[in-house]
Amino acid sequence: MAVDTRPAVRAGRFRLLPLALLFLTVGTSVSVVMPFLSLFLDTEVRADPVRVTVFLVVTPLSGVAVAVLVGRLSDRWPIRRRLLIGASLAGMVGAGLIAFVRDYWVLMVLTATVMALANSLFPQSFAYTRQLLDRDSPGRAALGVSVMRTIFSLSWVAGPPLAAILLSVGGFRLVYGAAAVMYALAALIAVLRLEELPVPPRPAPDEPAAGPPGASRWRLALTVAAFTMLQCPLTLGVQVLPLFIGRVLRGDPADAGLVLGLCAALEIPLMLGLGALTARVRLRPLILVGAGCGIAYYAVAAGATSVPVLLLAQPVNALFIAAVSGVGISYVQDLLPGQPGRATTLFTNTFPIGAVLAGPLLGLSAQVGFRWAYAMAATLCAAGTLVLLLTRPGADGQRRWARTTWSTSSPG
Repeated sequence: MAVDTRPAVRAGRFRLLPLALLFLTVGTSVSVVMPFLSLFLDTEVRADPVRVTVFLVVTPLSGVAVAVLVGRLSDRWPIRRRLLIGASLAGMVGAGLIAFVRDYWVLMVLTATVMALANSLFPQSFAYTRQLLDRDSPGRAALGVSVMRTIFSLSWVAGPPLAAILLSVGGFRLVYGAAAVMYALAALIAVLRLEELPVPPRPAPDEPAAGPPGASRWRLALTVAAFTMLQCPLTLGVQVLPLFIGRVLRGDPADAGLVLGLCAALEIPLMLGLGALTARVRLRPLILVGAGCGIAYYAVAAGATSVPVLLLAQPVNALFIAAVSGVGISYVQDLLPGQPGRATTLFTNTFPIGAVLAGPLLGLSAQVGFRWAYAMAATLCAAGTLVLLLTRPGADGQRRWARTTWSTSSPG
């Protein structure tokens, strides 16, 4: 007799509402702080350029190290909800202290410890989403992840303007105080509205699986390297844009805000659209098309002669970002069924690592010409696309395995 799973699906969808609120609070807490971090270090901490550079390198690298550890722990024991709560509380304490601390070395310690733990909220929230949807509605898991990624993007639309207002009203104490409040709300949501999920099932060594238990180490490493190459241009392109417009195109550097704003506005519906397509189209072609758009956009930007050319190219750029940043999470999660924490952490870590790599490339372009920044970005996209083409993960089989294991382990 067929089993009616509709109540479980409805329950899963209902549980997405508190998750959406969690993503909104987490995204807001990050987006009110990150755009003004360099200004904070320069004006409030009085750090010289070398110390600012060291701080901006230590921040993402410490976040990567802690996120890897948390990701592995979350896949071994049923503690993901408690990790979300702990990371939220760490962010609340860290942001609350930074609102008043102005000693450089104390800030460095806070950043490398409690704030690094708070940064694990991002990958763990996606891992929780994937684990919940794999249980309640596996056919729509990729769509759900894309929706949550879109909500996170929406928080970045409102966060920086809100931070600018807070900065003008109450300075950095108010900015970091607001971030602490957002982290506290995230902790409250996790405590009151999220359930603790069991450890994702894995096949026993002597039991056959419906698909491969996961990608081999070299395929996983190559995929992570490919996404790092695809994510690096995102930071490099944003960092060089005002300089490129002002010094090469002889335009107003403020036009960079118009270009970035248009891209963000297009990125949100495209991310939702790609998420909807994942129910009908395999993830691999979507990723490859998006990566191809990255090659095309940065090639056009490298040869652009005016700001309108950049504006006209933003739909292509937005599709690239939506595919890599949105669908890419589910793509890597499919490589490690039963390990959403580790998989999501591997993917999200590609962005800060790419951001660290973008710094030297920006410095090189300042010496040889800012058009070369976009040429290097196009080359990185091409290299990342080539690696993905040569690396076939067998994601469909892994997705079928995940659905089968969840369905066989569910009651009824």
